[in-house]
Amino acid sequence: MLFSERIKELRMQYKLPQRHLAAALDIDTATYCKIEKGERKAKREQVCILSGLFHVKQEDLIVLWLADKVSDIVAPEKQVAINVLSVVKENLKGIV
Repeated sequence: MLFSERIKELRMQYKLPQRHLAAALDIDTATYCKIEKGERKAKREQVCILSGLFHVKQEDLIVLWLADKVSDIVAPEKQVAINVLSVVKENLKGIV
């Protein structure tokens, strides 16, 4: 599930209007709408605010947010995308 899909799902679950979330993020409603549609990327600070508003673990939303960022970078490289992600996974084993 993409970050944008998840925040829309949570917003609807909590029956919150987009304007309420936009105000909490200190952005206009049109900008929030673009984030929810996946046309614009949220900032990390905004992800943290949304996790608090939706009462979900911050890590859960950050995982989706980062996955979207990684996907945006590797998706155009269709022939090697999976190999790239495998290399990244291997390199991260030493860090984690």
